[in-house]
Amino acid sequence: MENKINLLRKKMEELSVDAIYLTSRTSHRYFTKFDNEDGALLITQKNAYAFEDFRYKEIADKLLSGTYIVVEPKGARSNWLGTILNDEGIKSLGFEDLSMSVFAYEKLKEDVNVDLLKIGTVINAMRAIKTNDEILKMEKAQELTDKAFSHILNILSTDITENDVASELEYFMRKNGAEDKSFETIAISAEKTSLPHGVPSNTKIKKGFFTMDFGATVDGYHSDMTRTVCIGKADEEMKKLYNTVLKAQLSALDYLKAGVNCKDADKVARDIIYKDYKGYFGHSLGHSVGLEIHEMPALSPNYDKILVAGNVVTVEPGIYIPGKYGTRIEDMVLICEDGIKNFTKSPKELIEI
Repeated sequence: MENKINLLRKKMEELSVDAIYLTSRTSHRYFTKFDNEDGALLITQKNAYAFEDFRYKEIADKLLSGTYIVVEPKGARSNWLGTILNDEGIKSLGFEDLSMSVFAYEKLKEDVNVDLLKIGTVINAMRAIKTNDEILKMEKAQELTDKAFSHILNILSTDITENDVASELEYFMRKNGAEDKSFETIAISAEKTSLPHGVPSNTKIKKGFFTMDFGATVDGYHSDMTRTVCIGKADEEMKKLYNTVLKAQLSALDYLKAGVNCKDADKVARDIIYKDYKGYFGHSLGHSVGLEIHEMPALSPNYDKILVAGNVVTVEPGIYIPGKYGTRIEDMVLICEDGIKNFTKSPKELIEI
């Protein structure tokens, strides 16, 4: 915690801001390792304050004391904030503009008599480079995801429903140590696989492509993986589509390393797919993952930024033919100076069940 606070104080010096006010749940967990959706933090050059109401005060005292001054405000939070700003002579305050509502911003302007500076992109940039501790948690989350995939292969059949698969994946991950699922599990069959974010239903699995997009959360950190299998035998057209996606993904994985432009990585995969399936790859190649399932940077044709060592991104090309079927293959990887470390170990050759 202290290393992150010290880094934040260096950012404050660079920005010429006296204090930073953190109000998002994600930032609260990032800077404290304590999950509280209603907490807030105030970091000055002299002190670090944690606002925790009565429901969380006892546990916050145990987890945060020594690094933070834990405060349980009596009355409105703005009174607590304004008093501390005044006592410490704070003249400028950074706030999380990317996560704060317009209402909350207007209220903040009313309640504090200081200059306000948007620092949302600064916080996101800090979180984009993962620490060793964060990387280990994401590796563990992906390990659980891989194990869940191996488990579900023994269960898949046309005798169970899409909901059965989604529930079993989530139960397996929780039973084996996950804090939660990463997001709403996708488990869809046949023509529904043309929907990138299709929703599982209580209907039995049909023959054809079957796509599963799912992940686990470990101590707040997410994993994200997609595998498409075939229920029954795949015909030549299905094999061509699947192998095109696989070639695009493997080519993008080979291309990735620190110093690569995000949009160029997307182009590597997109050019392969568009040779025979132009217009059928409608989303970006990938996104960053961490305390949130979608973070920056993004491997997108519209994101002109350079990857750096410590970024963790997904690589998930897909082809989706409306009303017919689709395929997506997704791994989660760590960007390194000379390439990648792939956290995802599940097989990628077309599996026929």
